[in-house]
Amino acid sequence: MDKKQKFVITINRELGSGGRTVGRKLAEKLNVSFYDKLLIRELQKKFNLSVDEIEKMKADKHQWWTEFKKVFAATAQNQNELWYYQMMTTGSEIDFVTTDDMFEAEKEILLKIADEESCIIAGRSGFFVFANHPNHLNVLIQAPMKHRVERIMQKQELSMEEAEKAIKKVDDMRETYVKKYTGTSRYDTHNYDLVINMEGKTEDEAVDLILSYIG
Repeated sequence: MDKKQKFVITINRELGSGGRTVGRKLAEKLNVSFYDKLLIRELQKKFNLSVDEIEKMKADKHQWWTEFKKVFAATAQNQNELWYYQMMTTGSEIDFVTTDDMFEAEKEILLKIADEESCIIAGRSGFFVFANHPNHLNVLIQAPMKHRVERIMQKQELSMEEAEKAIKKVDDMRETYVKKYTGTSRYDTHNYDLVINMEGKTEDEAVDLILSYIG
């Protein structure tokens, strides 16, 4: 991946691994925007976007991008780590209910974002969406179950049993989603350029690893 050219970095991560934080911090280091599944879904809902509607918006490039960035800025400002964990651990509709039309619309949104700017995108199918992008890097962030459970217990004030249950629920749903829409497993390392195990690492150290890999 060439940092001097327009690029996209995708971050696939296990719940509780700290991957979303890694993506956000990496975006800050590289001075680019960070997008994730929840944010894209919020934008999609706000604009009531279908594939056809996205194509119409693309025809007016300036208006599309101006409005999109305006909503992105407002939504991103209201996002926080606690809200994110609440959404993920409760299995909210915003993260898990996806139709074929919604997937195609989300894919079009992501492709449009990457066409406009360098960015980092966290999501379950980014490696698939950008498989043919000329300047991309696919990263998988993993962690041992103990690490994941402890992190969610701390973030959500859950018991060990509740945290383990939440992780299993999200893992199963994400794997089902990826298999349905990409035909592969999210755990297949062939889908990634870089796989990071967070055991014994801080989020900042993981960011430094990615930056070193990029060069």
